[in-house]
Amino acid sequence: MGFARTCSVALVGVEGVVVEVQADLEPGVAAFTLVGLPDKSLVESRDRVRAAVVNSDAEWPQKKLTVGLSPASVPKSGSGFDLAVACAVLGAAERIDPRAIADLVLVGELGLDGRVRPVRGVLPAVLAAAEAGYEQVVVPERTAGEASLVPGVSVLGVRSLRQLIAVLNDEPVPEEEPDGAGRPDAMLAGLMVPGAGVGTGLAAGAGRGEGPWPDLADVAGQHVARTALEVAAAGSHHLLLQGPPGAGKTMLAERLPAVLPPLTRQESLEVTAVHSVAGILPPGEPLVRTPPYCAPHHSATMQSLVGGGQGLARPGAVSLAHRGVLFLDEAPEFSGKALDALRQPLESGHVVVARSAGVVRLPARFLMVLAANPCPCGRHTLHGSGCDCPASLIRRYQARLSGPLLDRVDLRVQVEPVSRADLMGQGARGETSAAVAARVGEARARAADRLDGTPWSVNSEVPGHELRTRWQVAPGALAAAERDMERGLLTARGLDRVLRVAWTIADLAGRARPTAQDVDLALELRTGIARGVPVGIGAER
Repeated sequence: MGFARTCSVALVGVEGVVVEVQADLEPGVAAFTLVGLPDKSLVESRDRVRAAVVNSDAEWPQKKLTVGLSPASVPKSGSGFDLAVACAVLGAAERIDPRAIADLVLVGELGLDGRVRPVRGVLPAVLAAAEAGYEQVVVPERTAGEASLVPGVSVLGVRSLRQLIAVLNDEPVPEEEPDGAGRPDAMLAGLMVPGAGVGTGLAAGAGRGEGPWPDLADVAGQHVARTALEVAAAGSHHLLLQGPPGAGKTMLAERLPAVLPPLTRQESLEVTAVHSVAGILPPGEPLVRTPPYCAPHHSATMQSLVGGGQGLARPGAVSLAHRGVLFLDEAPEFSGKALDALRQPLESGHVVVARSAGVVRLPARFLMVLAANPCPCGRHTLHGSGCDCPASLIRRYQARLSGPLLDRVDLRVQVEPVSRADLMGQGARGETSAAVAARVGEARARAADRLDGTPWSVNSEVPGHELRTRWQVAPGALAAAERDMERGLLTARGLDRVLRVAWTIADLAGRARPTAQDVDLALELRTGIARGVPVGIGAER
């Protein structure tokens, strides 16, 4: 026949595009031509595939060989096309039946000895194949668990090209010798980017179920900040913690994921797909079940935060924190360009990155926590601390967090220094993360019941127009907020965000709708101006 075709998947951001791999053999001088907009790593597959086929006891066709990747307009990168190219060539050479591979989707890199090596992005690749109607996929054995997360797809995990040829030809499947015991498994190198987890500030163990999160009961005092943390978790509201060094801002932020509800099945697949493409998905634990926690260093560039890189954009910190927490410690030390780039994902829940190679849409629905000192030395708000920062320097330092960015932050809390009584354990011990998480789960359930049948699931996502017209607060509850808006203390967006926080406080307290007390507490948590209401929820209120 001289012609065969099969399928693979090209990744564009965190979305997959099914690509048809065609192989054509013609009489003539032996040559191997690869067409279809491949990148450098894909062009090199010609040598990898030839060596893998020969070392798998198959004969390489000595004819003019042309391999086409269709559609040709989609940029294709990576080594995940190796397995599909090899099978298409063997089908054209009639070493395997071309009909056996016509409806298969194959993803995997080939070693020179014929072993099938794992690649990143298997989950989004299989999701794209399932959406396109394919029912059978072939992946490296190491990533079969990740591919099996997609329902309705039959997954075959293979260790070598020799095994795949035997399966397709209904021949006895040969056994592959295991790697030497005690040595690092080189087959896992394709799944992990060296240093990626450290560079992004992702929690290595606790965020993936390998260890417990730090407990909220370890935080001494800080009743106002603990209340704000609970409200932020219940309604997915962004949070700003301001205070001197050593007050506990980082401790509070690190304990936020422990009070967030576990991810739903759909959310887990979304997060796992992003982490798989980024190369930070640990082997053996393919499904991320807990909200991720990402804390990039303040020297991070705009591209590392929102996504970028050469060619098609790769996920940045905001995408790695999708459905989780993005913690920006020392927020004023970030560049203004990087901070202002966060405005769009804070509103829309995704990032659109345009490059010459194409436009990529990356998911970025995260809960942002900012931590900031009052001045460069951090002692401006402390009595008798001896702050030497000039007033102009303090103003410039605080102005690094722009007004439009802060307007998108629902909760702004002043974290006071811990007193000696609280630190030495003389005060009452705070609630544990488990107790707070139980209240947060109940509040989320109330919000989900109220928002059933709408595109939103948490209060922070509900548009202000809907809150003002569809779900009414108690009569007269908005009087204080309306006065603040008339005085210029609140913008129209700020009023909507106060309403969202008030609904979250009402959900935590078990009320059917917000009262004047709930709105006053929401105003206090946003403006920092005392309203004469008790700051606390549940056992503390």
